Amino acid sequence: MSAVTPEIKARVEELRREINYHNHQYYVLDNPTITDGQYDQLVQELLRLENAYPELVTPDSPTQRVGGEIQKGFTAVQHRVPMLSLSNAFSENDLREFDRRVRSNLPGEEVEYVLELKIDGLAISLWYEQGVFVRGATRGDGELGEDITANLRTIKAIPLRIKESIPFLEVRGEAYMPKESFVRLNEAREEAGEPLFANPRNAAAGSLRQLDPRVTASRNLSVFMYAIGHLEGANPGTHARLLGWLKDLGFRVNQHYKLCKDIEEVIRQIDKWQEQRFELPYAIDGLVIKVNSLDQQQRLGATLKSPRWAIAYKFPAEQAVSTIKDIIIRVGRTGVLTPTAILEPVQLAGTTVSKATLHNEDIIRQKDIRIGDQALVQKAGDIIPEVVLVFPERRTGQEKPFTMPSTCPECNAPVVRLPGEAAHRCTNKNCPAISREGIIHFVSRGAMDIMGLGESIVNQLIMAGLVQDPADLYDLKYEDLIKLDRMGARSSRNLLNAIAASKHNSLAQLLVALGIRHVGERAAKILARHFGSMSALMAATVEDLTVIPEIGPKIAESIVDYFARPENKTLIQRLDRAGVNMEEANQQAEPGQQPLAGKTFVITGTLEGFSRQEAQRAIEELGGKVSGSVSKKTDYVVVGENPGSKYDKAQQLGIPILNEQEFVALLKQ
Repeated sequence: MSAVTPEIKARVEELRREINYHNHQYYVLDNPTITDGQYDQLVQELLRLENAYPELVTPDSPTQRVGGEIQKGFTAVQHRVPMLSLSNAFSENDLREFDRRVRSNLPGEEVEYVLELKIDGLAISLWYEQGVFVRGATRGDGELGEDITANLRTIKAIPLRIKESIPFLEVRGEAYMPKESFVRLNEAREEAGEPLFANPRNAAAGSLRQLDPRVTASRNLSVFMYAIGHLEGANPGTHARLLGWLKDLGFRVNQHYKLCKDIEEVIRQIDKWQEQRFELPYAIDGLVIKVNSLDQQQRLGATLKSPRWAIAYKFPAEQAVSTIKDIIIRVGRTGVLTPTAILEPVQLAGTTVSKATLHNEDIIRQKDIRIGDQALVQKAGDIIPEVVLVFPERRTGQEKPFTMPSTCPECNAPVVRLPGEAAHRCTNKNCPAISREGIIHFVSRGAMDIMGLGESIVNQLIMAGLVQDPADLYDLKYEDLIKLDRMGARSSRNLLNAIAASKHNSLAQLLVALGIRHVGERAAKILARHFGSMSALMAATVEDLTVIPEIGPKIAESIVDYFARPENKTLIQRLDRAGVNMEEANQQAEPGQQPLAGKTFVITGTLEGFSRQEAQRAIEELGGKVSGSVSKKTDYVVVGENPGSKYDKAQQLGIPILNEQEFVALLKQ
């Protein structure tokens, strides 16, 4: 083994700084400044150097986020300061009573409150020594938690090194699963015949208590940090300043907090969030109200169970009573039969609900659900309608028990339930429902994303004998589409253009579209970056796949099994012949061959013809990169309406400035 030179050590440190910076930009600030491919090149270079010089590996290296070791269990962690739970308020009067208690203990003092969203997740504690993440734990019983450090390292919103070298800092917050990730996880588990998570909170908790950190890494968890358990050093003075300080250190802080001058201002915010919470990409189950002054917090103290300076306002449960008019069966793209309750329409969580999934036969039996029952319905995690319970005492004798069919309602093939699974499956791999659902998935958003090709058009194409699998879509002609219901000349041309455009989608999108079991968007991106082409991925063995930190044996075996099937090989060959892209974008052209290769852009102001993300994507597709700040290394600053200080700095540095028309002209060149 060759000796570590100063140049190698400096390069490793530079790579770590750069990767940590881009992790912060992407996972904390939601403002990526380089492409996925460029980020991956940095990580791969660092991995090569650390593998060649193991003595340079440090605990805070970004390569150490995903470990390959499966843990035997979780050890107990003693919290330096107890992680107390909050007392609850369920009404405005409860909040006023809380305010009265606070003020009675602080006679004559002004009291401000900070209002925060109550994230529906799992409370966590992060320990930092000299600015480096060293341990993470659950709340547990408040005194003792579980050490889940290895799993928390996989969450890229958690910094492994913060921006100040504080002797010791314990930060507390909430780990959660975004709504979209929760829906996709449960869809995958339902198709696999696995038990479903009841809500995003349970999904987050279950994901963090995995013995294999790679499973946690695949679950797309995130965090919001909101408190300090123990701090050696600075005192921010107020809770509002504390949140700003945590953000400056590099932590992800929820920005929907509000400083309120009194409890009445807090109460006025409740109705607002009662409605707006459904628009958030994560679940909240209430609001948290905290005394703003840290000095006042300390003097108010705590009971054995909860602090006296904070309270949680819990939203009323969004539930409604409806009648189960029928129970129907839907056959999914993997052949799983899913029972669905048809309901008398009710208003729930801001939408009209007329259906609710019943998941499987076991749940129907456990809840004794019958056709005709009065049922209590809610949205799990404010997302998926579900039947909570039925009211047997309201039965009239006309209700009918439900039994899962023994044959597929779509093709009459036998239905089986495999040992250890909750799902019933159609045994006919050529079942028309499986084909239909597979095509609907193929064209859906997040997959090939073919605009205008919805379920009704897919059904018509199948009924007309024009499409049997996704590859047939690329053989469609104008005269095929114009004959369909509600397909005029313009919509037919638009759909053909959308299908043609999908040929240029990324390899990751194609992998999602194929519907390989356990391969979602995140795994697809990782696979596309690692292998670079469909042919390389198809040739990969389980051993080749499991060397990728985020890909565990379960995903690897599923991928190998998929590509081993002759019908799947044939489908991919036909897609390839149709001109569908089979390579990762960064593999298709050398950087020097791309017109904007090596050019750095900064965008400021509002563009008329582009969103910020669309402009960034256009630049990256031509080999350029977008930065969040102007420096001497910036090549162009694109200026829209109402530009900010970046425009002024560009003028000071003499950097070329493009208006929107000039930017469009450059892209066309």
